[in-house]
Amino acid sequence: MDISTLILFYIVFSLIIYTLLLQRKKTRSVTKTTKNVLIVTAHPDDECMFFSPTILHLNSTPNVNVHILCLSSGNFYGLGHLRKKELVASCHVLGIRPMNVAVVESEALQDNADIFWDPSAVSKCILHYIKRINAHMVVTFDEGGVSGHRNHASCYRAVQKLVNERKLPDRIKAYSLVSVFILRKYISLLDLPFCVLTASKMYISAPGDIWRAQRAMRAHGSQYVWFRILYIVFSRYMLVNTLEKISAC
Repeated sequence: MDISTLILFYIVFSLIIYTLLLQRKKTRSVTKTTKNVLIVTAHPDDECMFFSPTILHLNSTPNVNVHILCLSSGNFYGLGHLRKKELVASCHVLGIRPMNVAVVESEALQDNADIFWDPSAVSKCILHYIKRINAHMVVTFDEGGVSGHRNHASCYRAVQKLVNERKLPDRIKAYSLVSVFILRKYISLLDLPFCVLTASKMYISAPGDIWRAQRAMRAHGSQYVWFRILYIVFSRYMLVNTLEKISAC
């Protein structure tokens, strides 16, 4: 069997898995106790670039309200005011009401890829919002932050701190979005066999949901440049989110 045949076989195998997962998705729902879900992000556009499969799945589930807590306005280039408006527009495309979108403005939490935010300051902010909306589930980045961005990793470290210190209410389940190495990151549905083998929790988007997430990204006009266009075409994070439970360590 030559290499081209093997590649073709793998593509067909991945498509079969995708079809089966979509069929399975129709019969799945979140637990009955999950009503308010908090997605913790670092910057405007994180919600659609990384978390859209999770958001769109949960938004399609009856009696579930999705909230976004964005820990900065993404003001690295002085566009914070504009980017906040773009975030609201993106969330509207994803089905999240403006009243469920919060952006933190703090000198301690400024957009900078070279800086880890103070875990105490971030965890305090997250805990305040958890209590405010009576959250039952929290989803954020993992230590790798998908792209290696230190602000992304800071979100995880803050939630991990809350879990370690047992400050989260008992009802809350906390999850992190699994980072993968760069080859897996940009092979879209061809990553699904690996996801099935390794993921403990997974959300997957149908073709219409992927298109919707891409429209949400286009709402971020100030960020819609050529390399992000390539990203939303090839990234597996537009198609699938694999999550891991954040446990005390």
